[in-house]
Amino acid sequence: MKAMKIIPLGLVICSIISVVSCSKNKGSQIADPAALVIKVESTNFLTAGLSEPITIVPRTLSNGSTVDCFKIVSKNTPTDHAQGPWCPSNISDDKTKGGIWLEGGNVYDVDGAFIKNLGTFYKNTTWQMYNTTTGEITKTLTQADCAAAANPNVGVAYKNYCVECLPSYVSSITKTIYIPVTPIKLTSPISFGNGPMSAGPSIRGIAFNGVVFDAPAPANVILAAYTLAPFDDAGGHINMGAGYHYHAATGMSKKITQADGHAAMIGYALDGFGIYERLSASATEYTDLDASRGHSDVTRGYHYHVDKAGANNFINSLAGAYAN
Repeated sequence: MKAMKIIPLGLVICSIISVVSCSKNKGSQIADPAALVIKVESTNFLTAGLSEPITIVPRTLSNGSTVDCFKIVSKNTPTDHAQGPWCPSNISDDKTKGGIWLEGGNVYDVDGAFIKNLGTFYKNTTWQMYNTTTGEITKTLTQADCAAAANPNVGVAYKNYCVECLPSYVSSITKTIYIPVTPIKLTSPISFGNGPMSAGPSIRGIAFNGVVFDAPAPANVILAAYTLAPFDDAGGHINMGAGYHYHAATGMSKKITQADGHAAMIGYALDGFGIYERLSASATEYTDLDASRGHSDVTRGYHYHVDKAGANNFINSLAGAYAN
């Protein structure tokens, strides 16, 4: 007589209910995270910072394809944090009266002491941006001053000036950005350009408040004229042509926290892939980033992580096609 074969109850239940429910959801796993494409969510943007509702329009991308893109018209004005201050007024002022400066990968508070010690900081005694009797800091005070001192060809008249351009000078400037609704990853990244005649784009992307993540600030040009154009604590400042824009991510603009402890999302790159903070919720840095500063996971697909604030940089290149 053959022995009776006993089938475990768990296997019986599994066959009755479904194979999927007893297989640790194998069907939900993605073998290649890079194959997951996350569409841009227009509802992530703060409408108060936009001059008109976001619309979808067809645009030709850098790879030649014509796709639906979000048209985003920004006021260049953050509604989730204050703008400024940038330049302190006296060498006795503390850090609350000034912004920040990015140098050598580090972030420095532009307080009165920083201005006073510029000669020591840059090992050049030509720096003298304050009145030695009163302690008053020499800075731009009018729109005309701002336009002249922020010019790359600034003359000797604005030597040793702290450049502070105010929001009221650029209140009518808007910026239109087109972002593919569905990102398209390329086999080779696209390098950023350095100006209007360059092959690649200049700006890196856009924050949820509508402010542009811009190219690195031309610090060498600024310093060569013995001027200083500080950023506010949010990493932004103003020029007369572009309005308010960011050169560093310091954590002050809108962010979307991630349930799994991944770094928070802060905006989108021009190619539609998400841009996230540099560090995870537990303050760890990602070590598997590619040359563009991106990587993939099964929740977010391909996305970027910004560089450290002191680097005067966001991402290194675009992994996807962007709207021309």
